[in-house]
Amino acid sequence: MGIKKRNKVSAEFNMSSLTDIIFLLLIFFMLTSTLVAPNALNLKLPGSSRREVVSSSDIDDVSIRKDGRYYFNNKRIDLNALETQLARNARSAGARNYNMTISPEKGTPTEYVVAVMDMAMRYNINGILATEKE
Repeated sequence: MGIKKRNKVSAEFNMSSLTDIIFLLLIFFMLTSTLVAPNALNLKLPGSSRREVVSSSDIDDVSIRKDGRYYFNNKRIDLNALETQLARNARSAGARNYNMTISPEKGTPTEYVVAVMDMAMRYNINGILATEKE
């Protein structure tokens, strides 16, 4: 009596578990991408406009040195006094826009520049970042 073994190996692959994993990963990445909020500054890029040109004598200058010293129109000032001065100037400008240049020295840490840019953003000041040529 010849008994034959019937061990056929099935070559099929069940795709349902793989699609479940793919959908779970898709949902995970969709949820985590909405939670990531970009922490960036709102920069205004130059463009064409028909506004009147502001003379350079109307623009205040904030200079920043490498060691963290701040100068407002070439006069030494600390960060708190600089903020009160910028707030006062922005209020006195009223309806017209208040403009200032931010001039960091070459090699100045970014955190010093961002502190002044943050003040400009809080008081709606048009800040122009003026860097030195390399």
